[in-house]
Amino acid sequence: MLHGVWHFSFTVSDLDKSVEFYTDQLGFELIHTQEQSNEYTRRLVGYPDAHLRIAQLVVPGQPRGLSSHDLELVQYLQPKGTRGEAEIRNPGAAHLALTVDDIHDRYQTLTAAGVKFYSPPNDITAGINAGGFTCYFEDPDRIVLEMVQPPAHRLNPDEGANQ
Repeated sequence: MLHGVWHFSFTVSDLDKSVEFYTDQLGFELIHTQEQSNEYTRRLVGYPDAHLRIAQLVVPGQPRGLSSHDLELVQYLQPKGTRGEAEIRNPGAAHLALTVDDIHDRYQTLTAAGVKFYSPPNDITAGINAGGFTCYFEDPDRIVLEMVQPPAHRLNPDEGANQ
């Protein structure tokens, strides 16, 4: 039986740079870092010489479930990897969508910090989030992230119930 999502993970080229981006630019909170160079990790990832640096991050204020973190960032010190084709359209590509309450402000702040966006925030004109806004952007390793500002009734469902 499925109990929930433990965490989401990205492999990054520079753990310190990525932690700085996810904490300083996006508002995640770093809760733990560690190095893993042991038999268990080597069996898990399938590399006999694996040596990893790992950071665990949370969205502040979110309830904790079975896992202590929401996002894991992994840097392979050994064996070193290389970035494949980063096109979001390619099979195997993934993205992480983050909920925000003021996408236009976040867009301006991140753009001023040099973050690459695919487009400015777009009006969502169809589907369950019609009336909201969304846009794709990239982290320092060109990992695709998405900001979503749902329509007000979905972002604050309690407010809609009180009206």
